[in-house]
Amino acid sequence: MDRSKFVAILTGVISLLLAVGYLVLVQILDFRGEMIPAPVSLLPILFGLL
Repeated sequence: MDRSKFVAILTGVISLLLAVGYLVLVQILDFRGEMIPAPVSLLPILFGLL
């Protein structure tokens, strides 16, 4: 197997590992539940003090 073919296969394997890792990370983050935004009721008071 020549060098260019080996580099192509290695790059493809790394790409697949990154893709699978990304999908696993997204599934883990999605498993945590619904994202609730931060409360904004104190923002006018905080910006008034600055």
